[in-house]
Amino acid sequence: MPEEKDAPQRSDAVQNRERILEVALAELTRSADVPLSAIAKKAGVGQGTFYRNFPNRETLVLEVYRYEMQQVADAATQLLRTRPPDQALREWMDRLAQYAIAKAGLADAMRQAVGTSGGPAKPGYATIIEAAELLLRAGEEAGVIRPGVTADDFFLATAGLWQIDSQGDWKPRLTRLLDLVMDGLRAGAPGPR
Repeated sequence: MPEEKDAPQRSDAVQNRERILEVALAELTRSADVPLSAIAKKAGVGQGTFYRNFPNRETLVLEVYRYEMQQVADAATQLLRTRPPDQALREWMDRLAQYAIAKAGLADAMRQAVGTSGGPAKPGYATIIEAAELLLRAGEEAGVIRPGVTADDFFLATAGLWQIDSQGDWKPRLTRLLDLVMDGLRAGAPGPR
């Protein structure tokens, strides 16, 4: 009997897919031209498993990009469950920065995947924007983030994340930049309610 199209995947299949995506992110960040067979080998899966999940390089690269964005977006809700809103926002900013650095490394692979071949468009940023809005609204309601800051404001203020040279000593500069943005977000807040 064939499997239903929407049937849940077995846990080992889900783990294999996530392991492939994690290895692919690391490897594609280092080199856009890494052989797919090398990614499969480092992920500890056979070629059949690899190609069943990702039939070509374009599919893999776009899924790595989408997967990483979803991980960052999901972190917002998780952080709000365990931290005060301003701390959750600051920690989420660190996650966003890690994503920005990884995205810079993935840039060549993305260009190759969606280049001029008429391939699919880059995945949208809707989940990241929604996560930022969630964190900003929680901080505003708690009185620890200045009122009226929008996700657009936030992303304009943090645009420098995408300009940092990921090859140099970027971590201290990144921390300083994010601390400055966070100070600005707190300035004018009415105080904890």
